[in-house]
Amino acid sequence: MKLSKFLITATVVAAGAATLTTSAFAQAKEQFFPLLSYRTGPYAPNGTPWANGKQDYLKMINARDGGINGVKLTFEECETGYATDRGVECYERLKVKPGVTLIDPQSTGITFALTEKAPVDKIPLLTVGYGLSMSADGTAFKWNFEMMGSYWTGADIILQSIGKSLGGMDKLKGKKVALVYHDSPFGKEPIPLLEERSKMHGFELQLLPVTAPGVEQKATWLQVRQSKPDYVLLWGWGVMNSTALKEAQATGYPRDKMYGVWWAGAEPDVRDVGMGAKGYHALALNGSGTDQKVIQDIMKYVHDKGQGTGPKDEVGSVLYTRGVMIQMLGVEAVRRAQERFGKGKVMTSEQVRWGLENLNLDQKKLDSMGFGGVMRPVSTSCADHMGSSWARMQTWDGSKWNIAPDWYQADEQILKPMVKAAGDKYLADKKMKRRDAADCNS
Repeated sequence: MKLSKFLITATVVAAGAATLTTSAFAQAKEQFFPLLSYRTGPYAPNGTPWANGKQDYLKMINARDGGINGVKLTFEECETGYATDRGVECYERLKVKPGVTLIDPQSTGITFALTEKAPVDKIPLLTVGYGLSMSADGTAFKWNFEMMGSYWTGADIILQSIGKSLGGMDKLKGKKVALVYHDSPFGKEPIPLLEERSKMHGFELQLLPVTAPGVEQKATWLQVRQSKPDYVLLWGWGVMNSTALKEAQATGYPRDKMYGVWWAGAEPDVRDVGMGAKGYHALALNGSGTDQKVIQDIMKYVHDKGQGTGPKDEVGSVLYTRGVMIQMLGVEAVRRAQERFGKGKVMTSEQVRWGLENLNLDQKKLDSMGFGGVMRPVSTSCADHMGSSWARMQTWDGSKWNIAPDWYQADEQILKPMVKAAGDKYLADKKMKRRDAADCNS
């Protein structure tokens, strides 16, 4: 693919600095963050604020803190269009840059494609709230970090929420639950968990795939109208989400019986539907709004200086804040690695991998960083590459999202055996073994 097909932004965010040449970059004391993004195509309305949040956080750390113990943070963005082949091309081009840190593929499909490449290149994959659900097990997936939730934990929490509304999980017996999902690796990921729960609780599971990007769903919602499921779970992304809500409105399916994954619970998903989406529920992986200190710092040190990546009124939105949160995890992994391998030094991707595996962001730490109202504490280990499996439920009132105060944790008694079994199968298929104690301590 020609380079011209990529939307590439190379930015050095040190105060007053211009874009550096490759030779100067190599000599400088800089930690490089490759940023895969999609600002074009049908997923751009969702991908853009996510990407903007990541950029602005890096800019803020440089402007406010002077980087990480004196190490400046740089980045280069590469446009994937949410296409797996373009994502792989971006990865291959950016992985050789000096001071490369980690890769956030920003797509489950791209993550699938890179999972076998990352161990060879020794570059960690940070996939917050997406990717391979089984990769939560770090003893099987050394280089994958599916932090803060998987599609299995998300599906489990949605069912817990429905069960609570009914008065107990036993009340799911005899119910019909339809999964309207993006026909891709992303959309298919929750199916094993839903199938397991359906066996446990006796509800009927109906699978309704939607061809990407999801602008045509009339046939799908005709099936919904005919089968009359008690609940519809929406596993969509981009234009698919708003289209699904509009079709639900057109067919008369009650929106308060619809539950979306956290990638179907942002402003672009409901804004154009407005009151037509009133009552719709979606998972909330992170808080949002402008009252969080980290968001206020971004406004002060970045946007108020005219250095913001996108529009000011986007700052603090759901996906923008998620981008900020994701980038913070990467920055803190570098900081943690420096504690072991040398403060003020540029970390290798292998050292950053250790940092990701040894994070301990407790509530006190999150509060001090300005993330107290954004997320739950995260603590990772060799065995646990997720670090947190909590989420909340939010409901659209016609004009804004209202997040319920209660947090749900995915049921580990169900999840852990599933993750282990899937990991065992993956390792057997690849003729690989689990990490031993020595490797975990390295």
